[in-house]
Amino acid sequence: MDWKIKKASGGLKGELSVPSDKSISHRAVMFGSISRGKCRIRNFLFSEDCMRTLEAFRSMGTEIARKDGTVTVQGKGLKGLAPPPEELYLGNSGTAMRILAGVLAGQEFTTVLTGDKSLSQRPMHRIIEPLSLMGAEIEPVEGGAHAPLRIKGRKIPLSSVRYEMPVASAQVKSCVLAAGLYASGRTSVSEPFQSRDHTERMMRYFSADIKNKGLTTEITGLKELVPAPLAVPGDTSSAAFFMVGALLVKGSRLIIRNVGLNPTRTGVISVLRRMGGDIKVLDRREGFEPEGDLEIRHSRLKGTVVEAEEVPLLIDEIPILAVAAVMAEGMTVIKGVKELKVKESDRVKSIVENFSRMGVRIEEENGSLLIPGRNGKIAASGLDSFGDHRIAMSMAVAALVSDGDCLIRDTACVNTSYPGFLFDIEKVRN
Repeated sequence: MDWKIKKASGGLKGELSVPSDKSISHRAVMFGSISRGKCRIRNFLFSEDCMRTLEAFRSMGTEIARKDGTVTVQGKGLKGLAPPPEELYLGNSGTAMRILAGVLAGQEFTTVLTGDKSLSQRPMHRIIEPLSLMGAEIEPVEGGAHAPLRIKGRKIPLSSVRYEMPVASAQVKSCVLAAGLYASGRTSVSEPFQSRDHTERMMRYFSADIKNKGLTTEITGLKELVPAPLAVPGDTSSAAFFMVGALLVKGSRLIIRNVGLNPTRTGVISVLRRMGGDIKVLDRREGFEPEGDLEIRHSRLKGTVVEAEEVPLLIDEIPILAVAAVMAEGMTVIKGVKELKVKESDRVKSIVENFSRMGVRIEEENGSLLIPGRNGKIAASGLDSFGDHRIAMSMAVAALVSDGDCLIRDTACVNTSYPGFLFDIEKVRN
């Protein structure tokens, strides 16, 4: 599937609700399934990625009912899962594979986790190492350090560890904490920079004995989780495409409802404000995850520097931040982008290649992206998603502010997180 995106002829206006948060939806099904009792999840994201997680737990015996936008999970406790009849296919979801590996490391049955071509190329040594230190038997079926992964069952608890992560990653941290639920004693994980904390929040909400101190999180194992009803807020990463679109398209005034405002996810808002973006929070509401409404108005942006320690808090928003940077005045430098090379695509390469086609020379130097601002002038061109949903949607926003119409190839990948993206673009176009 390809998209033909026409240049915006007027501002992005009106109100919009973006899809529910993908990261939280994954975790809600996972931890709901291994808690003891019924868990009601409102506003679940029924995207390809999250449905892979849901179906994986169904195949392991979890009763999951769906009615409208609500999912009800009948959890059976930490050890209540059953052996699946076949391999668990997780599609394109690195979140599902890495966190589920932590859950399965403590089960008594053997499981194989597999995924699509893209997921099978992503590095899994970063979870194999800490799980092996905890006594789990996990091995790549085809050698190397990639999926498929075989996780062998064990009847005794895992061993607790104190693990220091070499790279800040919410997925790896969550994998170790999930495995920590099945370990004797206290497991701790430390990271060099703060990453997303959705796992810690949900575990605490489900009565886990979990504590944070600085960049270290500790969890006590062998304690059953107690489910609680929850509502999933709108996905901050999905909202970011419309934030940038409204900032860049002249005449825009857009309101986005019910956006997640977790402080470990709002780095993109902080950076855009630093660039001069007019973004206001209209109504902040507290819950197990904070949320609120955003008002965004067209703004003249200027270049900025994004430090390496900021990157884990906006790792998925860097492609759309690159669009903002290209349209800004002056140079933008984004440091510490190495992790972008092992996402759904090599996002550094995808960003550089697409903008090269639009007449913008972005350079990578010493682990940083150097993005020259074009002050609102980029050329229309044929673009490519490279099979990456965030690249596809970022290029759609870039097309809105180019000097003509753009064709974006291979856009079916957006179904992993935002199936209705193109419909919403048309909805808010003036």
